[in-house]
Amino acid sequence: MPNISSSIVTPQWIVNTYSQRNWVEVFYREAKGWLGLKEYQVGDKSSLLRHFMLVFCAYTFILSHQWTGGLRPRWAKKPLNTFTEALEALRIAISFLFIDCFNWNLDVFPCDRDSLGYI
Repeated sequence: MPNISSSIVTPQWIVNTYSQRNWVEVFYREAKGWLGLKEYQVGDKSSLLRHFMLVFCAYTFILSHQWTGGLRPRWAKKPLNTFTEALEALRIAISFLFIDCFNWNLDVFPCDRDSLGYI
């Protein structure tokens, strides 16, 4: 680490810094495996950055609900100890809310189809 002053680099500092690296690896494993970080189909740099930002926002959103227990009271029957448990609870919540919205607005979809001449 050539950019760090030799007065700061102590054996304890090296251990602390290296132990924090694991969280970076955990993030990449979860973001690639569950949120599609590597599944981009864009060509230019700005689109790639937007994709990465959306993945980072989704990851942060899920972790914040996991840590604060925001999804727990209504959408999970067990503690959300892992990222995948929090993601599963979020998927259940989104599915339920989509179906609920669909049931409350049944007349919107036939009207849309009628306006396009399909009905």
